[in-house]
Amino acid sequence: MLASQNTLANNLSKKGLETRTALIRSGVELMTTYGYISCNIESILQKVDVPKGSFYYYFKSKEDFGRAIIANYDSFFAYKLDKHLTNESITSPLSRISAFYEDAKQGMAKYAFNRGCLIGELIQEESLLPDGYNKILEQILTSWQTKIEQCLLQAQQLGEIAVDINCNELAQFFWIGWEGAVTRSKLIKNSEPLDIFMQFFLNKIIK
Repeated sequence: MLASQNTLANNLSKKGLETRTALIRSGVELMTTYGYISCNIESILQKVDVPKGSFYYYFKSKEDFGRAIIANYDSFFAYKLDKHLTNESITSPLSRISAFYEDAKQGMAKYAFNRGCLIGELIQEESLLPDGYNKILEQILTSWQTKIEQCLLQAQQLGEIAVDINCNELAQFFWIGWEGAVTRSKLIKNSEPLDIFMQFFLNKIIK
């Protein structure tokens, strides 16, 4: 009897986790398309087939839901960055950055350039977001920036870029330009802004 109760509890716990994950996944999809303010909770619930009342079993509010979505997206994107930027099978650090760019471009093309970067989408709505979101977004950008900076430092050590380049400032410049290029690519539904940015970025720093 006890074993049966434990099995039932585990199954319910697993189902709850799966539902929460599905809600977050759907939330990421809608927020990378429409942003936070225009993201409709009802649309997400219908897609995942979850009653509105049950939503509050998983999340206290839309603000809480948004934080979970941001954390999920950051985890996914940080993994994508690490996969390329720390890939030692590619000996050139600058080629690793190029590999990340190609992967990200293909990701946007997969969704016909209708979905952008969640962090960039939210930054555009900063004045309308819940308190504390701006600090979360800045922390995420800083962590991504550090990953690019480390890759640039390796490029510098290998002589790919000049020794007098400030890699911290260059990493900041990368993300400022990257987020703008992603937004423009989403606007015009093609990769041209991303291509122009990466070509300019690499041409200006290659030794």
